[in-house]
Amino acid sequence: MAVLPPQMTADVWLAQLFGSNEARRGGVVKRKVRDVERLVGRKRFLDELDRLGFQAVENGRHFVVFCNALPITRLR
Repeated sequence: MAVLPPQMTADVWLAQLFGSNEARRGGVVKRKVRDVERLVGRKRFLDELDRLGFQAVENGRHFVVFCNALPITRLR
C-alpha cells in the first residue's frame, strides 16, 4: 500500500467519504478502485461498508456506493 500524506490517514479518508453531505443524505458516492486500494485497502473499505450497512457495486475502475440499505435493482 502506498504511503499516505501525513494529514491523510485511512481513518480520515473514510470519515471524509462517509461524512460527505451525499453519504449522510443516503445518496450515492463513487470512488476509483485504485484510490480505495491505495489509500485504505479493499478489505478495510468493505469492512466499513458492512459496519455502516451500505452496499456497493464495482464497475470497471469505479466503486459505486449506495449509502443506504434500500434494494438495488439493475435495470439493464
